[in-house]
Amino acid sequence: MVYPGGLLTPQEKSVPLKSISVTLSICEFVAGVSATLNYKNEEEVPLEAFFIFPMDEDSAVYSFEAMVDGKNVKAELQDKMTAHTNYENAIIRGHQAFLLEEDMCSRDVFCCNVGNLLPGSQAELTLKYVQELPLEADGALRYVLPAVLNPRYQLSGCSEDSCLNMKTPVVSVEDLPYTISMVATISSQHGIDRIQSNCSLSPIEYFGDNKTSAQVSLADGHKFDRDVEFLIYYRAVHTPSVVVEMGEATTKSDGVLGDPAAMVTFYPNIPEAQASIPCGEFIFLMDCSGSMQSPISKQRRSQLRIDVAKETLILLLKSLPLGCYFNIYEFGSTYEAFFPNSVKYAQSTVEEALQRVKLMRANLGGTEILTPLQHIYKQPSVPGHPLQVFVFTDGEVTDTFTVVREVKSHCLRHRCFSFGIGEGVSTSLVKGIARVSRGTSEFITGKERMQAKALRALKRSLQPVVDDVSLSWDLPDGLSAKMLSPEQTVLFRGQRLILYAQLTGTMPPAEATGEVCLKYTLQGESLENKVTFSLQPKLDANLTIHRLAAKSFLQTKDMGLRETPAGDKKDVLKVSMECGVISSHTAFIAVNKDFSKPIQGPLAPRDVPRPMLLHAAPVMQSMSLQRCGTGRRTRMCLGYRQEKKCLSEACLERPKSRASAKKTNAETHGPVVEDNRLAQLISLQKADGSWDLNEGLALVLGMKLEDIQAALPDKDVNSSSWATVLAVLWLHDNAKDMDCEWELLERKAVAWIHIHAGSVRHELVKAAIAFVKSSVDPAIFGP
Repeated sequence: MVYPGGLLTPQEKSVPLKSISVTLSICEFVAGVSATLNYKNEEEVPLEAFFIFPMDEDSAVYSFEAMVDGKNVKAELQDKMTAHTNYENAIIRGHQAFLLEEDMCSRDVFCCNVGNLLPGSQAELTLKYVQELPLEADGALRYVLPAVLNPRYQLSGCSEDSCLNMKTPVVSVEDLPYTISMVATISSQHGIDRIQSNCSLSPIEYFGDNKTSAQVSLADGHKFDRDVEFLIYYRAVHTPSVVVEMGEATTKSDGVLGDPAAMVTFYPNIPEAQASIPCGEFIFLMDCSGSMQSPISKQRRSQLRIDVAKETLILLLKSLPLGCYFNIYEFGSTYEAFFPNSVKYAQSTVEEALQRVKLMRANLGGTEILTPLQHIYKQPSVPGHPLQVFVFTDGEVTDTFTVVREVKSHCLRHRCFSFGIGEGVSTSLVKGIARVSRGTSEFITGKERMQAKALRALKRSLQPVVDDVSLSWDLPDGLSAKMLSPEQTVLFRGQRLILYAQLTGTMPPAEATGEVCLKYTLQGESLENKVTFSLQPKLDANLTIHRLAAKSFLQTKDMGLRETPAGDKKDVLKVSMECGVISSHTAFIAVNKDFSKPIQGPLAPRDVPRPMLLHAAPVMQSMSLQRCGTGRRTRMCLGYRQEKKCLSEACLERPKSRASAKKTNAETHGPVVEDNRLAQLISLQKADGSWDLNEGLALVLGMKLEDIQAALPDKDVNSSSWATVLAVLWLHDNAKDMDCEWELLERKAVAWIHIHAGSVRHELVKAAIAFVKSSVDPAIFGP
């Protein structure tokens, strides 16, 4: 009998993977990573080991090599079909072979094969990649080493070729038979202010007079119960720059690697502006699959994913502008829309929607996200109201390429703003649907507040359109720039913009400079940002900028092995092979031909267990024939079969009552002790931005209703005007540190006051400030 949580594979044999060691080097906003997987065969027969692991979808994997019993074997990047054939042939001939490939269905999952590992042999497999680091709203750079790979839902009618369907064994995080270690070096010419992490770290060491570098390591004993995350705060980050990297002299001249490459970073100084006419059709797509019943993290008293998503959805509904249209979809194995078509934003429609949001449960089975998206795209457009889709999901979908392709095919009629909730989210899904639709993506883990990130996305969706975006270069004669990044058509205020270009022609003397100019139009006004830079290229043995440029290109063209258009596939193969950056059409293969011993019978397969978090589905022992990837031989193994339509016990049945659901939540996660008066105040605001003067508002304000009524300076004034002024003052006095969450609410409230308070507005504001003894500047209510 095999028990989940043991240290053995389903064949009751020891696991050949012993440890993972990671070296991280962050320079400015680019991360370089070297990860080594250490294997040892402690059995008496040759093994073939399979290890599936997550990667951030922005990672450009450019190197793979094996050290087998002291001998180094460098891998070669080949066409994926060719690599599979060569791997099989090498094993048959008795060679040791190693294969690294991107999953067939998703860019953020990789599979590593170790073939013909002899008894007593040790193998170190090292993969290297580079990655741009995203910039958070507070100026932090975020690096995440994915460590959690949750079970993912197989979309109906989609291919089952994903390596996630190998049904590798799963064990609890406490019982994983391998360890992870990590050492990080961080450097910036601007100086490092601080470094934060969600994991236990060794003491951080800073170097240089201005703390221009730092070193830190992961504390011993890290469990795979969370992704390893760093937040790095530099003393200056919003500095436009251009870095020119020297090409590889040995590469043929017509390729990308042979010429210098430029990495251009802009922080467009887009002025704050409001659309002249508030409009838009806002569709909120809410994941109610069983896995959303899980906590956001394993931290004590962590909220459930579904609860955080519901709170955020309520805030977004309250923050929508008058005059827009909206609808809400909840989905799991099935989906349901709140309204047959998008409805106009009004008090009656908002109240109806809020009642249904409060009844939402994570009880709809699997994550069948494709079907509701297709339904949304089939609905008729609302004239004059651009479509904006907000997706809230824990991203546990196997075939992300299919979903991304569907969103891309409708990119001209909408933008998608996506939110990945919790550990182990598919970065390929969340980032992919936002990227191809010209939206933005956000991830919420640990104790982060989703509300702030959601409101940032909503503000961006309400921004006036930035038109006529173009990039021009002023370079010396004989030198020209060829863009490697896709054409930029959307700019958001406060967003960092990174572009890549290939510099072709004759490089000028060392003292020469160039200039690049970003031009765009906002509400009829022409704007531009310029950067002057040195044309002296820097030498980087890893060709970091070239690799990142290749990755940027591949993300645009590569839509998966099966459905990438033929013309794009040709370009993907060319860039991937030339730049050495893996794609869905290529794979790394290393063969140790020095060793050749005929195999007596099939190799013993050993699947390396994956960590499973608390919300994992119940599993059952099974025996089945498995095939992972096209061209790979069929092999028999014992594994664990996941329920196809359900990845959490929570989706098996609905809670018997709200009271029992609350009781279960409190027993499992402990009571959530927090001041929820802000949430109460938000829930009381009406769609037009006003508040009624009632017991609910008095409770939030901490006063008696009769005292508030008695303090009204003019008894002929509408009591809602008085209530709304008091509510706005409360926000400034009691929730100033969360103003990014209620800024749009306040904007509606102040606009309502201007219309309805009339000539007594200043008198009301003055009286309210005196009544609540506030120090708020009356200017917040306008002139």
